[in-house]
Amino acid sequence: MRFEILKREGEARLGRLSTAHGSIDTPCFMPVGTLGAVKGMPPHELEAAGASVLLANLYHLALRPGIDTIERLGGLHRFCGWSRALITDSGGFQVFSLGDLRSVDAGGVSFRSHLDGSPVRLTPESVVEMQERLGVDLAMMLDECPPWPVAEAAAGSALDRTLDWARRARDRHRRADMALFGIVQGSFYPRLRERAIRELAAIDFDGYALGGVSVGEGRELSAATVARFGPALPVERPRYLMGLGTPADLVHGVRHGIDLFDCVLPARNARHGLLYTREGILRIKNARYRGDERPVDEACGCPACRRVSRALLHHLARSGEITAQVLATLHNVRFYLDFMGDLRQALASGSFAESASRFRPAGGPG
Repeated sequence: MRFEILKREGEARLGRLSTAHGSIDTPCFMPVGTLGAVKGMPPHELEAAGASVLLANLYHLALRPGIDTIERLGGLHRFCGWSRALITDSGGFQVFSLGDLRSVDAGGVSFRSHLDGSPVRLTPESVVEMQERLGVDLAMMLDECPPWPVAEAAAGSALDRTLDWARRARDRHRRADMALFGIVQGSFYPRLRERAIRELAAIDFDGYALGGVSVGEGRELSAATVARFGPALPVERPRYLMGLGTPADLVHGVRHGIDLFDCVLPARNARHGLLYTREGILRIKNARYRGDERPVDEACGCPACRRVSRALLHHLARSGEITAQVLATLHNVRFYLDFMGDLRQALASGSFAESASRFRPAGGPG
């Protein structure tokens, strides 16, 4: 992996991340394909939309179909039908989201499978080994992500474990063509975050992620954390903001030096009839769109906007037709990728600050 910073505007960075499966222009949005695919969007459509990297989840893939199966079938790229870059989460988010099904100790995390209750054990070493066997380009270390609110002492204990796991993961890392990212935890206690950045930088990871946001805190607290600690991550390495990704979050993150983003919102909201446009969020099930001949977004080139009207999408969504979810997903993912492309173009032309000030984070046609 090689990361170049091509241009700066304030803390915002225009860059390029080179991997064995192609280059990633940054800042970049990475669509989430938890099981190896974005729900409702086949890989050729994802490529046509302009995605250069896909995010999958190690925990879920390890449960089903299993690492052995994927490895036997030629690795995760071949298994998914995806030829561009792949990144896998470590299962650390499941430490947060599956609190009733797991226990954490110094060695790692023990789960009861949410599928059948069978035991699952993740350690810092096994997580790195599995990601190497999958053949991914970017990999995340195992971390402990406490929910908010959490006492500072408990957050400090979780950070102690995360930092110990970080050293063990780095020691286990073998593959030169897989970049390993360290994850900054520490909840919303500045002293803990500062310690995490300092000690992770000394371990010398290939990239650094800001984790532990969108875990129950309010928007102001997460925004302040990104603003304070995004620019504090090592300058010469790619920076990743994990799981926080409304369009407003993307602008805020780019403004404060973040290079990589992921979020489930584009596909998840599409399945509920919420469509992103340059004028704000459109709720396609609303009666006002029953006879609307216009596309979802006049400026969008996605298959939905090129071929069908708001009226058709309204009809399909109200009828429970799965095609509505597919078309809405094609649109929302394309919107996010184009939106990030616009931010990159603004950075290239030196007009990011002006473009960001004009951005409408919410509202719109309803």
